[in-house]
Amino acid sequence: MTLLLALALISAVITFGMSFVVYKLAMRYKLYPKIRARDVHTRPTPRLGGVAMFLGILVAFGVSWLLSSQFGVLSLIFSDQGPILAILGASLLIVVLGVADDIWDLDWMTKLAGQFVAAGLIAWLGVQIYSLPIGGLTVGSPIMSIVITLFAIVLVMNAINFIDGLDGLVAGVALIANGTFLIYTYLLQREISPQNYFSLAGVIAAILVGACAGFLPLNWHPAKMFMGDAGALLIGLLMATSAISVTGTINPETLQTLGRSSLVPAFIPIILPFAVLIVPLLDFGLAVIRRLRAGKSPFSADRKHLHHRLLDMGHTHLHAVLIFYAWTAVLSIGCLLFFFDPYWMAIVFVAIGLVVCTAFTLAPLSRRKANEAVAELAPAGSREAAETARYDQLDAASERTAAAAARAAADGRTTTTTTDEQTLTEETR
Repeated sequence: MTLLLALALISAVITFGMSFVVYKLAMRYKLYPKIRARDVHTRPTPRLGGVAMFLGILVAFGVSWLLSSQFGVLSLIFSDQGPILAILGASLLIVVLGVADDIWDLDWMTKLAGQFVAAGLIAWLGVQIYSLPIGGLTVGSPIMSIVITLFAIVLVMNAINFIDGLDGLVAGVALIANGTFLIYTYLLQREISPQNYFSLAGVIAAILVGACAGFLPLNWHPAKMFMGDAGALLIGLLMATSAISVTGTINPETLQTLGRSSLVPAFIPIILPFAVLIVPLLDFGLAVIRRLRAGKSPFSADRKHLHHRLLDMGHTHLHAVLIFYAWTAVLSIGCLLFFFDPYWMAIVFVAIGLVVCTAFTLAPLSRRKANEAVAELAPAGSREAAETARYDQLDAASERTAAAAARAAADGRTTTTTTDEQTLTEETR
């Protein structure tokens, strides 16, 4: 674990340093897009953080390759360099694609085609889903294995990219999710091979944890720089690859002989990746359904993502981000706890966590109802009664109509009752 943490630290330091360099260059040469209608930020901000993250990841992989000759536990990972080269090549392609989109705003078909090419590179030369830990189910053919791997990687990339709408959101969620997955891969590898705690999934997760941690200081609200599509797609690509390298190759019978229940451990390799990605996948699924029902492309942009809805409910920017963190932590850590006996500890943790997260998520609605009730029952003319217009559309329209009439009278004009009623009707539609 010490060596994994060292790789994470290297990735974090390089990413942090390169983030400042990229930020300075972007501000000097004005390499940032205009603010869009769906954006939450109010000032032009560079979107090239993914470049810094890629450089940190690249250096960390390079260091791990150099250390493989000194540490036997790493030599097994780098003995077959095909998967490593495929991962780095696909990462470079995704970063180039993401930077081009962040600068020139590519159409969705071009972006999707590039994502399939990157995923295909990994599936063809590197990592594939060969089996699923569900009753020993194996994938029927090599072609089917590649196809399933392709769609799995592209799905995760887009799911991560869809939640990239608030400062620090993707970096923090990915940090929690990959940190949990790193611990799981370490524990799993220790059970399967006590003499070798290393795996490709663990190395990827550790390096990705470092990259997210190194970029987060510049991405924290108010963000100096965004990771952009390059960073979000890169995170999704590596998270999917890490999960597939465990889920798609592990033998379920091995998990069933670890001295614990034969049911729960066998399902963890497939449940945990979904648990750590549940929030991005949920947002992605809702967005696709919403856009298809409206007759739009599933990749068209809008301002109805989960993080936008939290802001509309009354949460602050920070609160919305922390709520995403909390949901991710509860689901991913809760799933990880099922790796240990007794299982009731995991059940209690998940149950309490879900209740607390739900309470904080819905808190603004409860406060609004309480304030509305106080305002409705307040005596006429009181300060509390004046607040009623905030919660009642009819009262709000009346206030605006009265104010308009007062301004018209001050200007020497008259406002008829018919006009007032028409205005009131239009305001309350």
